[in-house]
Amino acid sequence: MRRRELITLIGGAVAAWPVVAPAQKPGIIPVVGYLHPESPQSVAPLLAAFREGLAAAGYVESQNVAIEYRWAQGDLSRVPELVADLVRRRVAVIATPGSSVATLAAKAATTTIPIVFSFGLDPVELGLVTTLNRPGGNITGVNSMSNELGPKRIGTLHELLPAAVRFALSRG
Repeated sequence: MRRRELITLIGGAVAAWPVVAPAQKPGIIPVVGYLHPESPQSVAPLLAAFREGLAAAGYVESQNVAIEYRWAQGDLSRVPELVADLVRRRVAVIATPGSSVATLAAKAATTTIPIVFSFGLDPVELGLVTTLNRPGGNITGVNSMSNELGPKRIGTLHELLPAAVRFALSRG
């Protein structure tokens, strides 16, 4: 996931907060629920970018926003129980960066708490949103469409360089 995509994810989370803002009492900082099926160590760069995106939007953890982290440690069967705990705690928004599994579980658990996702799968095909331009419901996010665009990009490269037999990709 690119840093720009994550900052856009944070922007979506921040934009979703006004939906639940009336429920927040003055002087109480908003709580973001962060749900991921892996461990913090396995997604450390994603987590650092998440915090950086929050800071870019003016939210600093433990100062003016709290984050409730939930990690399934690779055990996907735990994801529904973890999201149910976030729902019980009435977090202001649930962020599920990089995980369609967590997003689907969050959608099943709540129709009122805003859910913000970011991944490469098609959210319309997964049944998360109605359309990309008007997601509807309580779910929004960033989709890189990387699964669909990857083969198309290679095809375009092959058309541009028909004699080439190898292509190298770099994550930058």
